[in-house]
Amino acid sequence: MQHDFPAPLTCPTIRVLEDWIDYNGHMNVAYYVAAFDQGVDSVYDTLGIGEDYVREQAGSLFTRELRIGYVAELKLGDPIAMTFQLLDYDSKRLHFVMEMFHAEEGYLAATAEQLAIHVDMNERRSAAFPSAVSARLEALMASHTSLPTPSYLTEPIGIRRRSA
Repeated sequence: MQHDFPAPLTCPTIRVLEDWIDYNGHMNVAYYVAAFDQGVDSVYDTLGIGEDYVREQAGSLFTRELRIGYVAELKLGDPIAMTFQLLDYDSKRLHFVMEMFHAEEGYLAATAEQLAIHVDMNERRSAAFPSAVSARLEALMASHTSLPTPSYLTEPIGIRRRSA
């Protein structure tokens, strides 16, 4: 089966909610993580490794590491656009970056670099991706290989390969 993925992937636009605003009058740092998490969920659904995958195949992805870069303020009601770029993957892990923008003004508001690990939910242990998922990840990586590595990744958290 052929998989064509855009480079980068885009997530559905969301808005800054009233509950996300802190006493400084802007989106609280915790809700940047919540917004990125919503974006990740939409990407995982696109890749067939979202909520349905957890129920039907007893596999999931857990966040192993997460680094957020706060760049600019977002305020109540601001529309948020996010992109997803796969940087690397192996049999059990994904290394990716997401960027959050003000959807109307276009400025970069935040970045998120993440390392996620595939988990067998029955064993609650890391496990290799099924072959169908690996094929989709291979297609996504092929699409994203042409994208430049973001300049802010000066100290990446990426996949550390062990020597034999």
